[in-house]
Amino acid sequence: MYKVGDIVTVNDRMQRDYQYEIVAPPGTNSLLDFAPHYSPQEMLARGIFEGKYCNDCRGEFPDEWFDHAKISDQPNPELNYFGVKSRKPLSYWKEKGWIYGPDPRGWFQWYCRYYLGRRVPRIDEIQIKRWRSFARHAGQIRANCAPGDIFCRPRQRQALLQWSYDPFI
Repeated sequence: MYKVGDIVTVNDRMQRDYQYEIVAPPGTNSLLDFAPHYSPQEMLARGIFEGKYCNDCRGEFPDEWFDHAKISDQPNPELNYFGVKSRKPLSYWKEKGWIYGPDPRGWFQWYCRYYLGRRVPRIDEIQIKRWRSFARHAGQIRANCAPGDIFCRPRQRQALLQWSYDPFI
């Protein structure tokens, strides 16, 4: 695991020689209005993004994150916790304007780097605002599903998990 002061150098298919400094202890959060339910390691172990995330960028993240991760070379909805298709191509994210700053893979990449201790205040503010707005999906589940029916609205629940919200509300 990284420590404050470490410099991380990224060399993968999407970034070459990108560097960032760890400025906060890994796993800490200095913002009261940002309280993810799961760490990246927990999310990967539960099954997110059809197993098709971090394939070529594993070297950037701690090995233990992948000890129980559900990873695949090809998208496989069965690897998702709720067993449903849950991802759009990166081109779709770009068309929608959902890719910000130095994180070409989107929100989850930003969250992994934030969790490790990287801080980019302007980008952090944008991504945390996006995270907060995603809570509306939990409200839709509460309004439309019987308590305890965890397979009601599985796509929305999978999406909540992929944004580090508790999908078992």
